[in-house]
Amino acid sequence: MGNIIKRLLVAGLCTLLLPTTFMAQQKQFTLEDLIPGGENTARFAVESLRQLQWCGDSYIYVDGETVVSVVPGKKEQIAFTLEKLNSALKAAGLEEVNRIPSFSLISAKESVIVFTNRQHRIHYDFKADKVVGDYTLSTKWANYDYASGNGYLAFTEGNNLKILSPENKVTAVTQETNEGIVSGQSVHQNEFGINKGTYWSPSGSLLAFYRMDETMVSTYPLVDFDKRVSELAPHKYPMAGMKSHEVTVGVYNLTTGQTVWLKTGEPKEKYLTNIAWSPDDKSIYIAELNRDQNEMNLVRYSAVTGEREALLFTEKSDKYVEPQNPIVFVPNQPDQFIWQNDRDGYNHLYLYNTSGELIRQLTSGKWVVLRMLGFDSKGNNLYITGTAPHPASSVAEGTSLETYAWQVNVKNGNRTCFTSKKGVHSVVVSPDGQYAIDQYTAPDVVREISIVRTKDGKEQAHLLTAKNPYADYAMPEIVQGTIKASDGTTDIHYRLLKPVGLDETKKYPTVIYVYGGPHSQQVTGGWQYGTRGWEIYMAQKGYVVYVLDNRGTSNRGRDFEQVIHRNLGKNETADQMEGVKFLKSLPYVDANRIGVHGWSYGGFMTTTMMLTHPDVFKVGVAGGPVIDWKFYEIMYGERYMDHPDDNPEGYNASNVNLKASNLKGKLLIIHGTMDPVVVMQHSMSFLKACIDARTYPDFFAYPGHPHNVMGRDRIHLHEKITRYFDDNL
Repeated sequence: MGNIIKRLLVAGLCTLLLPTTFMAQQKQFTLEDLIPGGENTARFAVESLRQLQWCGDSYIYVDGETVVSVVPGKKEQIAFTLEKLNSALKAAGLEEVNRIPSFSLISAKESVIVFTNRQHRIHYDFKADKVVGDYTLSTKWANYDYASGNGYLAFTEGNNLKILSPENKVTAVTQETNEGIVSGQSVHQNEFGINKGTYWSPSGSLLAFYRMDETMVSTYPLVDFDKRVSELAPHKYPMAGMKSHEVTVGVYNLTTGQTVWLKTGEPKEKYLTNIAWSPDDKSIYIAELNRDQNEMNLVRYSAVTGEREALLFTEKSDKYVEPQNPIVFVPNQPDQFIWQNDRDGYNHLYLYNTSGELIRQLTSGKWVVLRMLGFDSKGNNLYITGTAPHPASSVAEGTSLETYAWQVNVKNGNRTCFTSKKGVHSVVVSPDGQYAIDQYTAPDVVREISIVRTKDGKEQAHLLTAKNPYADYAMPEIVQGTIKASDGTTDIHYRLLKPVGLDETKKYPTVIYVYGGPHSQQVTGGWQYGTRGWEIYMAQKGYVVYVLDNRGTSNRGRDFEQVIHRNLGKNETADQMEGVKFLKSLPYVDANRIGVHGWSYGGFMTTTMMLTHPDVFKVGVAGGPVIDWKFYEIMYGERYMDHPDDNPEGYNASNVNLKASNLKGKLLIIHGTMDPVVVMQHSMSFLKACIDARTYPDFFAYPGHPHNVMGRDRIHLHEKITRYFDDNL
């Protein structure tokens, strides 16, 4: 009898261990494997071709110690080797390199690569096999901008702008002594597509640049704790409703050494964005936006006199106008340019002449243009990527999940798709427009790289099919679907990760990962629907993980995004709660153990969801959270919320501090001590509000980190987040 009982106990134990044994047969992930900055993340990087790019009529890429060059349809050749490069460096009196360096090309039409080694910017012509440029750099310099027209290099030193000639002669463009005056750097907090502060004319003889006067802007006192005695690290930070900086645009003439200032006039508190040069160096086009950001004027200025030459057209909105891209001139048509705009509800392309007259709308439909890729050599065809449905599809609208590349005829707007496979295509077109490098991915396709012909999409060469780096590991099932938004009509996309080894008769804790703000899209039609490493890790640990792109996120058209205007957090949260309803309908989701995590706007969403629906969410982790929008910077804050004096109801409704008494679950706030984007005042004000309300959040700071925790500390961050859910959910 005892032996029978013993055998039954052993059999029962084996049955209980079956799921664990199955998982043990496959490898388990650690955070060091999945999180950027981890010791093992390089092993899990998706295969690619190093530095694949166009060079004239060839595509080139690095293969070990060799750079390969291939003309589509022909045999590959060796462009250069590490040995040849080092021989050329030695001949030029420069230090050798240990491997093929990361490089760019002076232009896609030339055989000159550019790389930096030991404070030397080196230009190596691999066809001529010699160094053709050597610029000696300083560690004090930044914001480099090269003029391909004449070989001059613009840069900043401190807050001033300077130029380095090919002969290494330095010329000062500005000589400001007031620390509140900044020249040659990005302005307007990098909003409106601005990512630099200098703009060379096509010939390189003129340099347009931003000059920003911040003397009237409030200084925010960030604190550097690394010093023996902590020091202030002041940062100019205009908050919503406060005084903004004033920007002007100068044009420096290399021949005369003089600067002409564009006469942009009053009011000074406006945004000068999307700077573009005319092909003849004579004019500069600027999209000027008023402080309310509901009216944009496209203006042309003389680069010679600074005079305002023409107002080409005006765009207005009852919400906001947000120009993101400068005009692009059509090759061989110096009097025609293309402008991107969402006036019909979706971002599309419009052909104008330089008198401001609309010639034709080039693209249309319920989908958005994502990128302009270039033209063919004659300027007859334009190449773009967008969310337009594939021609083989029966649907009329884009989904935002898929991205295809198109050839668009400039004369009549006819479109031809040259990427055929369903999924997401990232494309680079050759200088003459005949071919394209197509990097393709889909939910079950890690990465494929091909060369395709733009006129018909015919594949010319298949370069790579990447292996699944997670093949030997215990992976969750990842599904994608749609639910209705809180308006009852709009479809919104989600992805769902089921716990590894799911038993649908059991109940599992669930973590919602949220961002939810503008200029974001979490759920895609790419590999694993855009799943992040931490989500996989949490599913491996036994969590359901859910991600939903609510209304207010990108690539679904103007009305989809602008639904958030003046009421940040309201409709986004309502949509996320529809996601919660869906989760509760799943038999394996424990409705009593639902948590939420997000960073930045996602931190705002996390705290908002926790405090608006305190009986739903048991645990939350909010990183770098916006708590009160009147503490946020002026450009972003006033675009989406208007001036605080004009929208006090909206600011109060979105102020998380006013809901501090609602906190019931466990909430962890995380903030970098040197955050210049969402300043620490947000988290501190929330902690004070909770103290006053006698509620009890937790708080953790990352010393010395700005808005995002990067590097090795990012592993610690995700371990901290994971432990908080493990301990409380």
